Amino acid sequence: MKYKFTKIILLTAVVAGLTTACTPAGENTPTGKRYEFNNILDIAYTPDTLTRCGGWFTDAGSWMGFTLPQKDHWVNGFCGPFSLDMNRRQWMAQSAVTVGYNDDANAVFTPDSTCYFPGELYLSASSEEGKIIQRLNFLDASTALLRIHSDAGKELSLTASQWGKEIQVQTDQNTVIARHPSGEIVALTFTPDVSVKGTDNNYQAKINGSEHDTYVAISFYTGEKELSAGLQKAQLALSNPQEGLKANKERWEGYLTKILRKDMKPEYDRIAVKAVVTLISNWRTHRGGLLHEGIVPSHAAYYFVGFWAWDTWRFSAALAKFDPELAKDNIRAMFDYQQPDGMIIDCIYTDPAENNARDSKPPLVSWAVDEIFTHTNDTAFISEMYPQLMAYYKWWYNKRDHNRNGMCEYGSTDGTLEAAAWESGMDNAIRFDDAKMLKNDGAEDAWSMDQESVDLNAYLALECKLLKKFAGILGVTFDGPDYSSQVADYFFDKEKGFFFDRRLKDGSFIQEPGCEAYTPLWTKVATADQVKTMLPLLTDTAKFSTYIPFPTVAADNPKYNPRGYWRGPIWLDQTYFAIRGLRNYGYNKMADEYTLQVFDRLQGLKEGAPIHENYGTHTGELLKAPHFSWSSSHLLMLYDDYGK
Repeated sequence: MKYKFTKIILLTAVVAGLTTACTPAGENTPTGKRYEFNNILDIAYTPDTLTRCGGWFTDAGSWMGFTLPQKDHWVNGFCGPFSLDMNRRQWMAQSAVTVGYNDDANAVFTPDSTCYFPGELYLSASSEEGKIIQRLNFLDASTALLRIHSDAGKELSLTASQWGKEIQVQTDQNTVIARHPSGEIVALTFTPDVSVKGTDNNYQAKINGSEHDTYVAISFYTGEKELSAGLQKAQLALSNPQEGLKANKERWEGYLTKILRKDMKPEYDRIAVKAVVTLISNWRTHRGGLLHEGIVPSHAAYYFVGFWAWDTWRFSAALAKFDPELAKDNIRAMFDYQQPDGMIIDCIYTDPAENNARDSKPPLVSWAVDEIFTHTNDTAFISEMYPQLMAYYKWWYNKRDHNRNGMCEYGSTDGTLEAAAWESGMDNAIRFDDAKMLKNDGAEDAWSMDQESVDLNAYLALECKLLKKFAGILGVTFDGPDYSSQVADYFFDKEKGFFFDRRLKDGSFIQEPGCEAYTPLWTKVATADQVKTMLPLLTDTAKFSTYIPFPTVAADNPKYNPRGYWRGPIWLDQTYFAIRGLRNYGYNKMADEYTLQVFDRLQGLKEGAPIHENYGTHTGELLKAPHFSWSSSHLLMLYDDYGK
């Protein structure tokens, strides 16, 4: 049964209030779905020390970001840009463009309103001279377009507020160039009618009073070569700004149209839109060692500014519905570093010297490719990826099956348990507390834990099924190993009525009930009877049916830690696997109830708080990294599945 909600009256009232407050004088009310989602995230921050922040507005794969100024610490311009590179994260300026009236350079502006719409920032402020309204949209990965509107018809004065440390500023006709010793450059390009002059390591631009909007291109480059090509593009964009703004609007309208349902409450629509905004804000174009564009786990955490394997598979599965081309490139980025033996390494960075090839990550890539195929019917992409997917699939059985029984283990290339735990993706999981490492035959770089993992083999069973599907589409013969029919019975403990890892030494079960048991339900390898047997544990409020459902370990485990990373908190990928798993076996009503617990109880999810890496099981509190892509990906999946 589908759940339908009446929202037209409420939504109309909300949109009318928001768009009126955020509409420049003399303009018609903006149109488009983005304006139904006012202040989708709270990113208000005015930098003083030019060091910290918890999240930025960025778009189109850009490596620069902006924030809205704080109303209690106002500067009359968008704050930034900020360099989002992992190695040189820095504020290039407190605000590269602030706006005032020329006849009163010391005028105090009082903020009227600020808004963060999907793909657009807005602010308005007033002084005794009049009101100034500013909007910011990204045209591409290099350039954002600033629109300025004044209702006073008076001359405007533009300058930067507090350039970052070591930045040197020069003016060249109608361009301001701010260089950092790292090689990164901010360029401000003005239209020919603007008068620009250099001051003491700054600039001042003057614009004659006009009822028309003024446009400034704010560009970010990684070096002089990019600068020379980019300046021409910026000038061209200023010659016809409406063309770039139209493309921005159409792109965002496309995103939202593709993901929004017509039968959901507005607050749940807001969750879906926030998830899309998070994914797109974590989009980065190719740079250095990242040879294709893709999605980083979180732009707000410096240690997450790279691409990770199983993160990428999740992001691409979610992107498939609203930006399949970006999803494809994200997958290609990881396969750019596929090893000769077929291995996909853990993570890659702009500096390849930082890449981690000590381990891989759980195999979910054929799932992501299949999601792309579902939404595009692109057989060419299947043909492109199939040989590489097969090489990776076979790698698991060649390098991670210690006793050659067809059941694989997590492991590492360097023999360390640390890297093997990383390979599982669940770094400090309780099930690995007593694990030891074993050297595998046939290769110096092949090591396994001394336990076979149920989630790994359930993932491989799904990969096998999808690779057979792809082989059928392409008309080729699937020639890989297939142990998928053995996984369910092998890992199911009939005594406990649950799925567990097994020890290689004696085949005994590691009876620490945890989230790895959700995977056989999600991949559909479990039998209906096994799922029915699991229900008492899954629905026990002391174990897995908690305030936020389906934690990483049973909540009554003596080792449970509410802030223990993979030893207790909620990870939304695992919660999604459990809920979707129940739905796979006909428990739709139960799955819907658990979905609403997630939507209604995670702190700040329906308001302005960013989506986080993980959450408190008993509180819904925000835990690790904000603006987290894989949580966003699985929230989109929960939203899409609800009521179906």
